[in-house]
Amino acid sequence: MTSPAPNIRPAPPIIRQLDEAAINRIAAGEVVERPASAVKELVENAIDAGARRVEVAYAQGGKGLIRVTDDGWGMAPGDLPLALSRHATSKIDGSDLLDIRSFGFRGEALPSLGAVGRLTITSRRDGAEAARIAVTGGAAGPVTPAALNRGTVVELRDLFFATPARLKFLRSDRAEAQAIGDVVKRLALAEPFIGFSLRDMSDGGEGRVIFRADAQTGDLFDALYGRVVAVMGRDFAENALKIEAEREGFGLTGFAALPTYSRGAAVAQFFFVNGRPVRDKQLIGALRAAYMDVLSRDRHPAAALFIDCDPHLVDVNVHPAKAEVRFREPGIVRGLIVSALRHALAGAGHRASSTVAGATLGAMRPEPSGPPRVYQMDRPSPRALSLSYAAQAPAAPEAPLAEGFAEPSARFETAAPAPEAEALPLGAARAQLHENYIIAQTERGMVIVDQHAAHERLVYEKLKRQMAERGIAAQALLIPEIVELSEGDIARLMEDEADLTRMGLTVEPFGPGAIAVRETPALLGEVDAGALIRDILDELADQGDSQTLQARLDAILSRVACHGSIRSGRRMRADEMNALLREMEATPLSGQCNHGRPTYVELKLSDIERLFGRT
Repeated sequence: MTSPAPNIRPAPPIIRQLDEAAINRIAAGEVVERPASAVKELVENAIDAGARRVEVAYAQGGKGLIRVTDDGWGMAPGDLPLALSRHATSKIDGSDLLDIRSFGFRGEALPSLGAVGRLTITSRRDGAEAARIAVTGGAAGPVTPAALNRGTVVELRDLFFATPARLKFLRSDRAEAQAIGDVVKRLALAEPFIGFSLRDMSDGGEGRVIFRADAQTGDLFDALYGRVVAVMGRDFAENALKIEAEREGFGLTGFAALPTYSRGAAVAQFFFVNGRPVRDKQLIGALRAAYMDVLSRDRHPAAALFIDCDPHLVDVNVHPAKAEVRFREPGIVRGLIVSALRHALAGAGHRASSTVAGATLGAMRPEPSGPPRVYQMDRPSPRALSLSYAAQAPAAPEAPLAEGFAEPSARFETAAPAPEAEALPLGAARAQLHENYIIAQTERGMVIVDQHAAHERLVYEKLKRQMAERGIAAQALLIPEIVELSEGDIARLMEDEADLTRMGLTVEPFGPGAIAVRETPALLGEVDAGALIRDILDELADQGDSQTLQARLDAILSRVACHGSIRSGRRMRADEMNALLREMEATPLSGQCNHGRPTYVELKLSDIERLFGRT
């Protein structure tokens, strides 16, 4: 610091009215953070204009060129200068700022973009002539005739040329291009009935298509499924659960992936409120809470969730870039997300992600060392197979192993289970490998089960059911622990007193600025009550709800389940293995262990045959 009191001046400051150019550049600093922000504003304008097809092109990561072309209603020549005026919009009349049903409503995007770049708008409305207007650094030119069939073309060149200091804070062209792609994909998810394309023009010519999503047809879920495939990939769509729920005026639809289809970062989480893409920490927290019991802390769920409600129940005008929203009843929304997702995950039963099998097959395939060989094989008939098996059956007791050979690490069952067992989802147990892996045969292939991980999940679910039925035992502290807190924290904590008591944590006010902890969950044993209370308060302040205590209780049950489950190395009889398979089929969430890892891998017969060149 050059001065010990930098805010003290020798003379009082003079209040001045800023000119229009400075006002627009300041507004641009809030609205246009980077090229992706400009793309977001322009594409949202195109959607609001009724476009059925939106094409986005960029060069140098959006720093050199951004062009958005749509086939919407367009503008008349007389509307072009007004569109470049601040707070001029056709989307609201200003009478009710809560009844907002469009993406844009402030009328700031176009004048802000014109203040920091070279902006050209060409538009044509049905029944009128096409016209063009150009703005450079906030200075608008005259309206001139142009050639255009329909809709609007907005072209922005040399972004931030009027504020070169902002250019220094932009990232590389590649990083900015990725941000543009993310924005376009989020808006494409929000509007499955509109076609989108994204093109990189950095190398000149027609450019390179980066992303394309054709307009979908059919009902909402069919259209959304098709768009999810285009944006999030077919693997996600095939391993996602359909979500549809409603509570007190809020509706929730979308898709959420199985826990075994988790990601290393929160890159596949999409939230939409009344069709608007948002990044809201409360929604992210609710998603995390829904998967808390089936994912470890270093894994993140994948989901595309849409919340619909009356516009008066949510305020979208709380963030400069409209990226966050504020619900009138955030607790209802959080409860809706958590309960709907947990219900869907429980309904999935033992189902696990198909990508697990894909990864297994990929590990089993040898590296190609030349042109693929083509095998021609005749598939034997069932009778020929039966005769072949009979001929290969041992006619005498098995001879002892020759000296120097190790004991086998696999056992097969001579007594075949009932044929109908193979028709069940996890099939019939046929063998046990290394005293840890159960091999089961199904009608369509085979299943490999990790006996310890599977039984651990079964025991864990049983313990949770018992705790829910009998309640959580509390242990009274001989001397209540006094925790000093601010009045605001005490009030926030006491709002959730009933929930805390239900989970075995009894607290009550203890004079001004303190609470007394009288009981703690017996399952936790000796606990630092002060640290636990502060962790709960931190989560309440950050997300409006706390799962800290429940998470600790579940962690204890998980450890108990781990010690009480079938250990690796234990030999199991055929009836025990089949009983484990049947219990997995009947238990929710048995497709993954307590940490989100798969408990079994299913390999289709067609995939196995492909490994051996039989197809």
